Amino acid sequence: MTLTETIGYAAAVLTTGSFLPQAWHTFKTRDVGGISLGMYSVFIAGSALWLSYGLLIVAWPIVIANAVTLALTIAILLMKLRFHGPAASRRV
Repeated sequence: MTLTETIGYAAAVLTTGSFLPQAWHTFKTRDVGGISLGMYSVFIAGSALWLSYGLLIVAWPIVIANAVTLALTIAILLMKLRFHGPAASRRV
């Protein structure tokens, strides 16, 4: 593995790993009050574009990091949509 790849994988682990505490907290508590629907929607679009870019240039650190990040952020956004609002209190 080259130094460039090592840096790419290290960046991928750190940035993607930063979403794990939020995802775990959200899964565990179903507390979505502090999650911005707009921010997560835009972030998902950006992650999807980064994933596409990584696939186009065949950059595996970018592909892997953004595939995992995209899955986590979509899961959090779906929980936001499911557990937030007046109807959410009836679902519990």
